[in-house]
Amino acid sequence: MADEGVVFPAGPDGRRSTAALGRAVVADALRPVDPAGAGAAERETNWRAGYLPHFRRLVEAGLVSREAALTIADAGLTSLHRRMRVAGPDGAETDLGDLVTAPAGRALATAEVTGTAEPDRELSLPFRGERLRGDALLRRLDTWVEGGIVEPSAAEAVRTVAAHPEWLALPGSTVVVLGAGAEMGPLTALLRWGARVAGVDLPRPALWERVLDTARRGAGTLLYPDGGANLITEVPAVVDWVAGLPGRPVLGDYVYADGATNVRVSTAVDALTVRLAAARDDVALAFLATPTDVFAVPPDAVAQSVRAYTGRSRTAKLLGRPLRTLSAGRLLQRAYLPGSDPGVSDSLVAQQGPNYALAKRLQRWRATVARAAGTTVSMNVAPPTRTRSVLKNRALAAAYAGAHRFGVEVFEPATSNVLMAALLVHDLHTGGGPAHEHPWQDEAYAAVHGGLWRTAYAPRSALGLAALLGYGAARS
Repeated sequence: MADEGVVFPAGPDGRRSTAALGRAVVADALRPVDPAGAGAAERETNWRAGYLPHFRRLVEAGLVSREAALTIADAGLTSLHRRMRVAGPDGAETDLGDLVTAPAGRALATAEVTGTAEPDRELSLPFRGERLRGDALLRRLDTWVEGGIVEPSAAEAVRTVAAHPEWLALPGSTVVVLGAGAEMGPLTALLRWGARVAGVDLPRPALWERVLDTARRGAGTLLYPDGGANLITEVPAVVDWVAGLPGRPVLGDYVYADGATNVRVSTAVDALTVRLAAARDDVALAFLATPTDVFAVPPDAVAQSVRAYTGRSRTAKLLGRPLRTLSAGRLLQRAYLPGSDPGVSDSLVAQQGPNYALAKRLQRWRATVARAAGTTVSMNVAPPTRTRSVLKNRALAAAYAGAHRFGVEVFEPATSNVLMAALLVHDLHTGGGPAHEHPWQDEAYAAVHGGLWRTAYAPRSALGLAALLGYGAARS
């Protein structure tokens, strides 16, 4: 089963190398715009340790123009679809593109659960043991903006949703949550608001017991394939099922898996997206971007970071100098050159690995290409969050525990879920939010980065110290 469905291509030695695939896709994405960058990616001998600058270059090369960014996104997706394979139960392999027309192996039966609660008639946000609503919610948004924790546009979008509670139930739409059991997904919030949700996840009884219990305690309607479905092996069946659902389908990509499987399932979802778009012309797309990635950021974010760096305490300045000297400049670097427009915030975390970076980047590429083609897209940067997947990575858990010392706020999952679900509601009621001249501005709009974009230091240059300071707290 491990080598069935969407798989990495096999090399001459028969091995399915994730590094070879990642290196090739990044090089292919860069080649039309930045041939030198493509060559550098191809020559990277240790992709596992050396992938970081190449993913940064994908962003920087796209800043030249809107056309450059679209070209990189399209070339990256084309390369991935050309290279990834589909393995049948008998071991025979076909092109990933064949999934667009391949027959479904089975018809998925629809089961339904209707919630028993009254829908929430007001936007409220769980935060540190309280539920913020009304003026308390607006004050929290103001505090986050002032502290550089969220972009002002994110606070404004949430304020708009709070002023239009009738939006919360998303009348006329069905939000398809791929990864129904995902900790960062919007399923719980949407069902609480009375929305119609279609959940897809693996056939795991414990997972579905939890999801169905959430649906019963909610106020909406949950539709799901009876028994679950495997996205990696059942793309045609899932597409046929989603295409037959009532209302406007909103295809939400909230899948996550460890290691190489993350690329496989994310690629399967992208193939599913292409097939569904061919079957339905009213599909909207939804994604959550990870904060631990590279983004272009607006000049006011740069200015706030520069002010924070200039105004850091005397102790911080005294300690910073020897630390930078001892680390050959790697520790406590300033985040931006003053006046950068846009700035480039590089929050990639080496420990998360190139497979995670590629899986998240292909979602950004799809969002960019789909938005340019006129599709309604909701893609917002989610905050650093204490999810199970983060906490089981000891280094990342320790860094998150110490992050507050560097002006970064790490969120609890309950807060992140509702906040990001509110931004999804905003985007679906506003055609994907305002139109921007360049794709980097679409990505920066309504970002909830937890302070990573506006802190004084380049995030990775403070990560080691944050981990050191947070190690004791993370253990407890």
